[in-house]
Amino acid sequence: MKIANANCPAEVTLSIIGGRWKTPILYHLFQDEKRFSELRRRLKPITQKMLTQQLREMERDGLVHREVFPQVPPRVEYSLTPLGETLRPVIDAMCQWGASFRDGRLEAVGVAYIADMSGKAGESAARRE
Repeated sequence: MKIANANCPAEVTLSIIGGRWKTPILYHLFQDEKRFSELRRRLKPITQKMLTQQLREMERDGLVHREVFPQVPPRVEYSLTPLGETLRPVIDAMCQWGASFRDGRLEAVGVAYIADMSGKAGESAARRE
């Protein structure tokens, strides 16, 4: 498991689930185990190579379990491990924040913050003069 040597614990989390595809993979695996082809369909336009790479990294980090069923053709299913399940509240919080931002519910907060920061910048300039 790769652990970031960082002062900020959030950096450690991002070193494990960061990147373009790991969070959406986790999101879909929270719903139920998935076959490779199901994940690929849900994650368009991800390439086969990238999905394979991301799943292998997540398996190596202990987040995902890969089960191969002995049949012809071989069937492989991916599911979350107990460690992977511990990320559910993190991903849920990210989804809630993202939906609020997307839907404009955070716009007022952002506008107020920008206005507040603009006022403070003006105060700082006035103090320097």
